[in-house]
Amino acid sequence: MIKVEFLGPIGKAPMEMEAATLADVAAKLKEDSELSSWLDKCAVALNDTMVNDLSTILKAGDRVSILPPVCGG
Repeated sequence: MIKVEFLGPIGKAPMEMEAATLADVAAKLKEDSELSSWLDKCAVALNDTMVNDLSTILKAGDRVSILPPVCGG
């Protein structure tokens, strides 16, 4: 199992799921209509390291963070 957390204004509770790659995570999250509008705009971190390759292999206990865009000054 891996844990997926949603930061900032996404407002979704963390979830756990079985996934072999980040592509598997993306496919499962796109099934949720609330999340699908966020996914194309968000960055992704795996265990606090930014990643952008959906073929990234996941292992049990990994934490995937979905980070929405933010602005500030």
